[in-house]
Amino acid sequence: MSRILIVEDDQSLAAGLSDGLRYEGYSTLLARDGDDGLRLAGRPGIDLVILDVMLPRLTGVEVCRKLRERGSTVPVVMLSAKGEELDRVIGLKAGADDYVTKPFSFTELVARVEAVLRRTRTFAARERTYGFGDVRVNFRTRDVEKGGRPLTLQPREFRLLEYFIRHRGEAVGRDRLLEGVWDQDAILPFTRTVDMHVAKLRRKIEDDASDPCWIVTVHRVGYKFTG
Repeated sequence: MSRILIVEDDQSLAAGLSDGLRYEGYSTLLARDGDDGLRLAGRPGIDLVILDVMLPRLTGVEVCRKLRERGSTVPVVMLSAKGEELDRVIGLKAGADDYVTKPFSFTELVARVEAVLRRTRTFAARERTYGFGDVRVNFRTRDVEKGGRPLTLQPREFRLLEYFIRHRGEAVGRDRLLEGVWDQDAILPFTRTVDMHVAKLRRKIEDDASDPCWIVTVHRVGYKFTG
């Protein structure tokens, strides 16, 4: 049974969505504002978030952006009374998987939810393993091989590699890596810790750590994974 988090400050709408989704066979969880939505969306076992744009404390766009910055891949369907193309683009650029404009039919919303869940399940099945060059990564067993030989990665190094793979092709800043790979409460005041861990990871996965081809430095930004 898929578990859906509904982040909606309109109590009657939230209750109606919850009742309808439960009738459709989903388990639901409710949050009334952006702060609670962000906190609950980070819990294990959340399969999808239905996220209103206009929320107290944090907007839906801010919640979605923060989730993605932390490395969360939980699918998000945004709800908004705004129907302009620019608003939809802003929501999708923040990391939303789909965007539904109010007023909407419940049947349409369920169809959108089912479509997003199908896409993400297919992606998850495909992404159980990942390869680049002569490196192979198994996300389920957390095993990494290079040239057919096992690599020993520390837990933080594996999380860093996983984050790079999930965000391949993106220029990722050091602050974003600290937030996504290190626990937020444990963020250190110096981003130098990121550089040290990247250097260690490069020595293990690159053929030549002094001239990396997989984790490249982006001047004045951070790093980009090219695999």
